[in-house]
Amino acid sequence: MNQPSAPRPSSPHVGIVGGGIVGIAAAACLAEAGFSVTVFDRTGICEETSSGNAGAFAFSDVLPLAQKGMMRHLPRWLADPLGPLSIPPAYLPTLLPWLWRFWRAGAPSRYEAALSAQAALMQLAEREWAGLMQRSGTLPMLREEGSLELYESEAEFRAALPGWAARDRFGITYRHVEGAELAGLQPGLSPRFVKATFVPGWKTVADPKLLGKALWAHAERLGARFENGLVEGVETVGEGPAILLRGGERRAFSKVLIAAGAWSHRLAAGLGDRIPLETERGYNTTLPPGAFDVRRQIVFPAHGFVITPLDTGLRIGGAVELAGLERPPNHARSKALLAKAQRFLPGLDPRGGREWMGFRPSLPDSVPVIGRSARSPDVFYAFGHGHLGLTQAAATARLVRGLAEEQSLPIDLAPFSPQRF
Repeated sequence: MNQPSAPRPSSPHVGIVGGGIVGIAAAACLAEAGFSVTVFDRTGICEETSSGNAGAFAFSDVLPLAQKGMMRHLPRWLADPLGPLSIPPAYLPTLLPWLWRFWRAGAPSRYEAALSAQAALMQLAEREWAGLMQRSGTLPMLREEGSLELYESEAEFRAALPGWAARDRFGITYRHVEGAELAGLQPGLSPRFVKATFVPGWKTVADPKLLGKALWAHAERLGARFENGLVEGVETVGEGPAILLRGGERRAFSKVLIAAGAWSHRLAAGLGDRIPLETERGYNTTLPPGAFDVRRQIVFPAHGFVITPLDTGLRIGGAVELAGLERPPNHARSKALLAKAQRFLPGLDPRGGREWMGFRPSLPDSVPVIGRSARSPDVFYAFGHGHLGLTQAAATARLVRGLAEEQSLPIDLAPFSPQRF
């Protein structure tokens, strides 16, 4: 396999804040392009939110969250503290401005712009992941069994049809199934599920943490370096941007990328960009391999969670808890999802699971921030991907590389502007 050459000593040096999948993919793409790259993270490479996600390349998931019917379900979901969406009452006053923006993002007048932006990013993501996995030697970690979205009633299925019709415009392949075909796609389901939608192009990975670390190994081979450290700010005085580490150390770079997930908006605020990012805390339990023969990722839209077969186990998780960064985890939510999975998959062995909670960085319109800071053309942002960080990481990395090289970009960045708020 041909590898791009390592950076020359005189190459522009890019500092990346964040060792999650977006930062890792950007490091790999920049290193391939000949940049010197240093990644900073407080824990390690792919050790936080990117380590425990559902492992999907959800390229067909183009509908913004505000347009998925969440507002319709909101009163019922909020009535259940362990349901698909939870907001601790004490956090609600803090959250209200974000919820107002989220409600406005669901307006029909905003639907088309958000849908088109997500579809363009997804199409780029599918192309870029194919190339990046080929170059990094990670293609054996790709799984292409598709996904199965399940419905418990005819009414639930009918309510989902407009969303599938919207996907028709972008050439997304799917088919609705029931009866014997549904049973063949996933044996052992509870009979409560009467219909489903099979998406053959949906992909998953062997394990998201293992993929992130393998992609980082590729970046390291090209000269990228990692430094453990807590970044407290980014400044733009002087000839170029600098990363400020806890303890007072100042590290100057040619360019800086902020890709710190749910913590990114705090750094952006120091640069004059007020970005309304909120934290969707996601929960899961990973059972040992063999807990149940799940053939492909299965999705329970009315319950807000998925089950993914990974090489390292069976991951059951999802749902949304809007509760910020400071509150302790509420693993009763993990247990509630596991209990539902036992009802939906009779015969599931629930023993030996590992519980986990991660912070999804979510913007009200479900469209990530990708672009330059207001204060400096040499400071870039790449965050706010919500549930789709893994899916959109390679596309985001390609766009960051284009910004760093000051070249034309494959898609219009205007919908992703950090200043759109």
